[in-house]
Amino acid sequence: MEMSSPAPHNPIDDNRQGLIGKPLDRVDGRLKVTGRATYAYEYADAGQPLYGYVVGSGISKGRISDINTRAAERAPGVKLVLTYKNMLDQAPKSKESSPQLVDEKITHYGQPVAFVVADSFERTRAAAALVQPVYQQEAGVYDLAKALSQARMPKPGIQPADSTQGQFDSAFAAAAVQLDETYTTPHQSHAMMEPHATLAVWHGDHLTLYTSNQMLTQAQDTVAKTLQMPPAQVRVIGRYIGGGFGSKLQIQADVILAAAAARKLQLPVKVALTRPQVFHATTHRTATIQRIRLGADRDGHLQAIAHESWSGNTSGEEFFESAAAQTRSLYAAANRKTAHRLSTLDLPVASSMRAPGEAVGLLAIECAMDELAEKLQLDPVELRRRNEPAEDPEKHVPYSVRQLVPCMDEGARRFDWARRSARPAQQRDGRWLVGMGMAAAIRSNFLRPSHAQVSIDGSGIVTVKMGMTDIGTGSYTVFTQIAAEMLGVAPERVRMLLGDTEFPAAAGSGGSFGAASAGSGLYVACDALRSKLAVLAGFDAATAIFANGQISNGQQSKSLAALAGSDGVQANGDIQPGDLAKKYSQQAYGAHFVEVGVDMDTGEIRMRRMLSVFAAGRILNQKMAHSQALGGMTFGIGAALTEELVVDDQLGLFANHDLAEYHVATHADVPALEVVFLPEVDDKANPLKIKGIGELGICGAGAAVANAIYNACGVRVRDYPITLDKVLGGLPRQA
Repeated sequence: MEMSSPAPHNPIDDNRQGLIGKPLDRVDGRLKVTGRATYAYEYADAGQPLYGYVVGSGISKGRISDINTRAAERAPGVKLVLTYKNMLDQAPKSKESSPQLVDEKITHYGQPVAFVVADSFERTRAAAALVQPVYQQEAGVYDLAKALSQARMPKPGIQPADSTQGQFDSAFAAAAVQLDETYTTPHQSHAMMEPHATLAVWHGDHLTLYTSNQMLTQAQDTVAKTLQMPPAQVRVIGRYIGGGFGSKLQIQADVILAAAAARKLQLPVKVALTRPQVFHATTHRTATIQRIRLGADRDGHLQAIAHESWSGNTSGEEFFESAAAQTRSLYAAANRKTAHRLSTLDLPVASSMRAPGEAVGLLAIECAMDELAEKLQLDPVELRRRNEPAEDPEKHVPYSVRQLVPCMDEGARRFDWARRSARPAQQRDGRWLVGMGMAAAIRSNFLRPSHAQVSIDGSGIVTVKMGMTDIGTGSYTVFTQIAAEMLGVAPERVRMLLGDTEFPAAAGSGGSFGAASAGSGLYVACDALRSKLAVLAGFDAATAIFANGQISNGQQSKSLAALAGSDGVQANGDIQPGDLAKKYSQQAYGAHFVEVGVDMDTGEIRMRRMLSVFAAGRILNQKMAHSQALGGMTFGIGAALTEELVVDDQLGLFANHDLAEYHVATHADVPALEVVFLPEVDDKANPLKIKGIGELGICGAGAAVANAIYNACGVRVRDYPITLDKVLGGLPRQA
């Protein structure tokens, strides 16, 4: 099926069994809480594995002049020490390949320089300490601000780097009210619970990888390209993933090194990265410097809007943080400019992290809108309402569905926004200065090609196979609900098989497109199976009703199990994006409302309450959606208040490279959060009429916190995270 026209009325709309939207418990929940869900490092295949340990570079830039591995090779239990000198032949570095231990060049701290394999983890780690690299160190650049003069226009990503409409410079200069401010965001880590881990097993010339990866089909292709072998000879298994947030979109060093060592030894090799290695040898979110310029008339109508963003990445990497992309469609203004520039930094590789672009871009533009509202003496909600576009202001196409204003209105009503004081530092609760802030949320909506296979057997059991992943988001559960509703069976009668590239290739988990894409492929497969079963029953598939394990047409009904018989019935389906994504501007929307307290003496910041209202298409499972929104909102609180990878400017490494010193938001930082979903279906998005939720919650959340802090104490911090030292000096003097 190709999304070349709006989705018609279908069985998901009918929802005869009431399964769509139902807060069904996780179908994999019991396995997880009892420890029976198998994660990458827990697999066993072909006997006792050997253990690998990565030796990372001790410098951030330079070359290896020598590497002495003799002591490590003689250590007890050691079977192999890999370096660039004895590594397998690999394809050159490209978008499709990820070679490791290529040559003497060092581009960042923690880059793998050796891989030690021994018969126990303890022996492997001990031997790794005996590897002795000798480096020729070079001076590096680690500070984005100091690298701006060397910034360049990056190659286009999903969207072009720059965009222009009208005449920004002259319109901004002529605007009655102007805002020109710069906002900075720090490097951030994904900090997911499960580290990157892989078990590699060769069966002849066929490789099986048990690994923690969000995109299994892409992983299969990358490994095959890197090791120069046919993709059909690579099998990737990842049935349960302990979080990713984007860090497991690409193949990382653990996969290639385990595969290479296992091939050389013809024995299984297992490796898990340590937490500091996760911080340095995988990816992170880059820091940004963002300049926002807004020009408006005195009634608050934007006449000019510019959003320019600078980010950094390792030499040879083209990924840039698309922080200005959402500004292209968020608010109306005739004269517009967005731009992205990329500087080379001698730091670990930067790539996608949860809600790339919007997560940090909205930290800037939504604070700028708050500042503009104050200049205009307008309510922040009203300012946004006055700049609601009638169509996408840059693409000049209609929105598929846009409920930003309803989200703001409903949030303002529920939060009692009218109680907010327009002047900062006016409300107190004992020693606390209390303030409210809000921000809009927007996240692009995507559809990716995805395939599925579904069958039913003679006992009425439905089996679904997809090379899809569940990274903790509830994929197993929502897909079970789709299949059960489409085929009219109880969820307990659905057997959901995910996480294996031997199954039909699926979209994977990333970009909030997982449920929409893989779920739509499953929908199409189920629709094809409905048609086959209707033919067997002698019914018209268009009018047949599937419910309670039966198919009926008028007064006649037949058992699905009986129709399947001993041979069973099987069908395949796939979804393709089509051209609706070009004909319509497709996003999910929301509005965040926050109340904070700021201690008038110490500057300590405390979240008091938070409400977020979202419009994200049809909700497949109220409980899963609510959980995803809570996680995103918590992510946003962390981005506003605590999260920062601190760069050691002398050594070029992240000083706080563990979960003790990298401060994610925890229970004590987060108040009771309230989540509201507005009713919505989007027939331009996909046949399920849903939108992504996983990243929407973080988008704008941190800006709402920042705006609340300003309203509480009158201190505007534009350098994230907002820590008490940045607030303390500007607190109002107390009588």
